Amino acid sequence: MIPITIRQLQVFESVARHLNHSRAADELFLTQPAVSMQIKQLEHILGASLFDQSGKRLFLSSCGEELLKYAKLILEQVNEIDTVFSEMKGLGRGRLNISVVSTANYFMPQFLANFIKSHPKIQVSLSVANRDSVIKQLLDNIADLAIMGQPPEDLDLSAEVFLTNPIVVICSPDHPFANLEIINPSQLCDETFLLRERGSGTRYVAERFFSDAHLRLSNYVEMDTNEAIKQSVQANMGLGIISYHSIELELEAGRLSILNIPGFPIIRHWYIVNRRAKRLSLAALEFKSFLLAHASDFNRLQINKA
Repeated sequence: MIPITIRQLQVFESVARHLNHSRAADELFLTQPAVSMQIKQLEHILGASLFDQSGKRLFLSSCGEELLKYAKLILEQVNEIDTVFSEMKGLGRGRLNISVVSTANYFMPQFLANFIKSHPKIQVSLSVANRDSVIKQLLDNIADLAIMGQPPEDLDLSAEVFLTNPIVVICSPDHPFANLEIINPSQLCDETFLLRERGSGTRYVAERFFSDAHLRLSNYVEMDTNEAIKQSVQANMGLGIISYHSIELELEAGRLSILNIPGFPIIRHWYIVNRRAKRLSLAALEFKSFLLAHASDFNRLQINKA
């Protein structure tokens, strides 16, 4: 059999992940015909079809699913070889892929900017996605490290707290509650709440708060971004339960107000997460140490503000 090349596996893995030749071509800086040719050559070598097509949609075949398992393992080993020998040369270089949930993107650029300034030879890639996508990027070995709230306990992940995450209740400055010094939780029952999707950290906080207070969360509108929640609260559609990190600019501009409600702010935490079985590069270890070393000052500032 003609040897399978690393490049063919890279192309296959990218197409399998995106289920789209054009996106894989963009990611690998190739033309779409070049990607299609690599897949055809790989299928010829293996004597099997790796993808099925239904209309314009692409699906992995059973053979493709089997090959993907090996491709991920092989490419992970190849990346590790590159990392190890770069570190042995003492070049101080490296690549670092970080995936963060959308709320964390309000503060992560500040940390990244300072890290890049002190480590200019490390090439950093930042991906912002929802929680499920961030976890998938970790498990698919696309991300070296992830920043998220409480990670799932049923996966083989290593997680370490590095930052507090104050959750607050917000309203428009025109809302009647904005002029009250304190709001009794029972006063919230008839209000409409603007909440993130099920599975998100702030949605869990909202449901847990109402449950513990023996109150009904009956009126709510579900939204899939913090920006949608903030805009809707500013338009006086209802109240929001959201991370303090995501509203600092609106507070400074006087476009949102934080309500004083017993039990809030609810302090949750941000975690830096990686696959337990993954050998972290020096770049990833250095960034992890950097976060842990610099988060304490940021923590004190945010808690005092909130």
